[in-house]
Amino acid sequence: MTVGIVGYGSHIPKYRIKVEEIAAVWGKNPESIKNGLIVNEKSLPGPDEDTATIAVESSRRALKRAGIDAKDIGAVYVGSESHPYAVKPTSSIVAEAIGATPDLTAADLEFACKAGTAGIQMCMGLVGSGMIDYGMAVGADTAQGAPGDALEYTAAAGGASYIIGNKKQELIAEINKTYSFTTDTPDFWRREGQSYPKHGGRFTGEPAFFKHVISAAKGMMEKMDTTAKDYDYCVFHQPNGKFYIRAAKMLGFSEEQYKYGLLTPYLGNTYSGAVPLGLSNVLDNAKDGDKIFVVSYGSGSGSDAFDITVKDRIEEVKDNALKTMEILGNKKYVNYSVYLKYRGGIKL
Repeated sequence: MTVGIVGYGSHIPKYRIKVEEIAAVWGKNPESIKNGLIVNEKSLPGPDEDTATIAVESSRRALKRAGIDAKDIGAVYVGSESHPYAVKPTSSIVAEAIGATPDLTAADLEFACKAGTAGIQMCMGLVGSGMIDYGMAVGADTAQGAPGDALEYTAAAGGASYIIGNKKQELIAEINKTYSFTTDTPDFWRREGQSYPKHGGRFTGEPAFFKHVISAAKGMMEKMDTTAKDYDYCVFHQPNGKFYIRAAKMLGFSEEQYKYGLLTPYLGNTYSGAVPLGLSNVLDNAKDGDKIFVVSYGSGSGSDAFDITVKDRIEEVKDNALKTMEILGNKKYVNYSVYLKYRGGIKL
């Protein structure tokens, strides 16, 4: 059965902090950090924002593009590693806020930074089997980075939502195939009760990120009998700009193909929201017939790959909600003191 995207939407909090502002506090060279990570600034949530509010905003925009009744959504999955509650689902909050309750199933997902794409796969299965008409998958995070740690320069906030359906006339993009590559590779973790995650430093590169992203990508191309030249756009997980560009080039993609999916330099790493946000920006710029290659990555570790073909309905719906770059362009810079206050770094 044909399955694909019938609606999508994104959201990014307006607050930003520059690399220079963080580096000044820790006595670091900002140019060295910017060049090493290919990150200039990052987003952060305001005091009244969290993963749930980001998910609600992006889901409302997805509904605007889909043009369907929220009551027809049979499943809502929210993927994140920064759910606002340790015990209480984010997904039920989102479902209630968009008017999808009560006749649906809902659950929170966690697989580090690929929980959003895992939700898309789950919706594909439910929709493809005929169990539900539409499913919504959200990838959103308000990521944590310990003060002074390398992650503090990139851990950001944002997310995107995707409504999956199977009616050909409603599809804005058909998902031709998905493929996953998963192993137990502990490169990044946070135990219950800990405020900040820990990571294996350089171990996060070759045996973790690159092994899984490249393996998933090659596995997908093998199944589809394609190469990089068969795609108009590509999107990869982006813990930083450096890893993203290196992975793209290793697979044979050009800057023209990968540039629309690369948001990290202007946004930071939104974890579960990274690939969904990159894909949303690609869809904002895509046209009928364009082919998109997508590979997510989640620490622990695994990657989900997707082969997607854009349909002509994209032209009808892309302007029905704010585009990703429009949202990204609405920003307000804060200093490190305000950043600490908003991120709960000042304990009263």
